[in-house]
Amino acid sequence: MKTWMDKTFVLAVLLVSMQLAACGQQPKKTDTKKATNNMEWNKLTKEEEDVIVRKGTEYPGTGKLLNNKEKGTYTCKRCNAALYRSESKFESHCGWPSFDDEIKGAVERIPDADGMRTEIVCANCKAHLGHVFLGEGFTAKNTRNCVNSISMNFVPDKK
Repeated sequence: MKTWMDKTFVLAVLLVSMQLAACGQQPKKTDTKKATNNMEWNKLTKEEEDVIVRKGTEYPGTGKLLNNKEKGTYTCKRCNAALYRSESKFESHCGWPSFDDEIKGAVERIPDADGMRTEIVCANCKAHLGHVFLGEGFTAKNTRNCVNSISMNFVPDKK
C-alpha cells in the first residue's frame, strides 16, 4: 500500500511542477529580428523562448496584457501576425488573457502532449500561445482561448 501511495505522490508532484516550470518574468522589448526556416521572426528573450518555443507557461497574474482594456489587435510576439481583436477579450479570472474568438485562420488547435488539453499556436509561425477550453459558459461562444501575455504584443487602434 505504501508503494502505491509513494508513486501517486511522486506523480502528483511531477504534474504540478510541470505546470509551474516556466518563468513568468516580464519580457524585455526588442525589435531585433532573426531568420529561421526562411522566415524572418522577431528575436525573443530567454523568457519569451521558454513559452513560445519550448511551450512553457507564464505564472498566472503576471502578464502585462492581462488587464489591458484598450481597443486594438493582439499580435504574435514571434511573427507579428494578427491573432485576436480586443472585442473578443473577456475577464475569466484565470490569470491569463482570455478570448472567446480568434481572427479567422490566425490560430491553430492541436491536441496537447498531455492528452487532456488542446494547445493553441499561431497559424503563421507555430508559436505556442496557450490552450483553448470549451464548454465553460463564460461567454455566449462558450470558448476560452487562454493565452500567455508573453506570447503576444498589443497594437492599439488609431484614434
